[in-house]
Amino acid sequence: MKALGIGLIGTGYMGKCHALAWNNVSTVFGDVARPRLVHLAEANGELAVARAKEFGFAKATANWRDLLADPEVDVISVTTPNQFHAEMAIAALEAGKHVWCEKPMATDLGDAERMLAAQRASGKVAVMGYNYIQNPVMRHIRSLIDEGAIGTVNHVRIEMDEDFMADPQALFYWKSEASSGYGALDDFAVHPLSLLWSLFGHVEAVIASLAKPYADRPTKEGGRRAVENHDIASVLMRLPGGISGVLMANRSAWGRKGRIALQIYGSTGSILYDQERMNEFQLYKTDGRATEQGFSTILTAPHHKPYDRFVPAPGHGLGFNDLKVIECRELMAAIAGKPSRAIDFVDGLRIEKSVHAMARSHREQRWVEVGAG
Repeated sequence: MKALGIGLIGTGYMGKCHALAWNNVSTVFGDVARPRLVHLAEANGELAVARAKEFGFAKATANWRDLLADPEVDVISVTTPNQFHAEMAIAALEAGKHVWCEKPMATDLGDAERMLAAQRASGKVAVMGYNYIQNPVMRHIRSLIDEGAIGTVNHVRIEMDEDFMADPQALFYWKSEASSGYGALDDFAVHPLSLLWSLFGHVEAVIASLAKPYADRPTKEGGRRAVENHDIASVLMRLPGGISGVLMANRSAWGRKGRIALQIYGSTGSILYDQERMNEFQLYKTDGRATEQGFSTILTAPHHKPYDRFVPAPGHGLGFNDLKVIECRELMAAIAGKPSRAIDFVDGLRIEKSVHAMARSHREQRWVEVGAG
């Protein structure tokens, strides 16, 4: 496959993460042509020029639509705030570009449906930025489940906690606006939902309760503004095969930095994982002598593919940005027409439907079935 020409919209946290992935994917994997970093867009023109120099892009612009008209751009990374994803992804697909869009898919379900329709009409590849599913640990946990290592799974609990919204005196910013989505659900809990999808399939039914720890926040102008979405979500779920599930998400949990705690319980064992210790997991199996039964800690190593592409020695560990490099490789595989582990817009829409079902459940205080994607 020829070297892909890359366009990047947005240069913040995730924009830099995408740039690192595009810069490193060929070095790490060696089986793909090195992407050409063609065109970068940022709202501020001076910042766009500076970021293009830092990230290695040949051209910079303050108008993201310039990337749509650039014949050298084959793929566009959309890494802007949530409320802009739909417009930009749809425009990119209509311009004949492949799309790598950060989560969530959109803040409005109708927009997410239009994104999928645009992808289908274009015939181009469009995937979501759910890099946690690319962790070699997650791939191995899935293989253990498929092999029946812990018997028949009957219950799953998953929690995601961070503290970036924990300070009640932190200034109001866009993540507390209704236009950015439901808050803890679509800005946040979509990551645990992506892990559940990768391990068990999509959520079938939910009952949810949402909460606001703080009713308002101070503004930089000196006043206060009402918080328009929810920072905490608690959800009971029904997963495929009759598996019961619990999802809890909290953006205001002091002391938690990047926690996704996953507990999987089966008929003959259990698996525990925590994203803050992302290079290990714990396995409990009931076979063998009762006197030696207990949790074993398994560290990632070269035999947990594709860990070996990064580090030749066990126990040294991968990081968040490394998972993005793996995700980038999966996108490139999809563009080449090969099998891919990336979450496309079809499955991305089903995750969005799960989120909207949770929000509806909270409003109506009842169980809600999740519609098919």
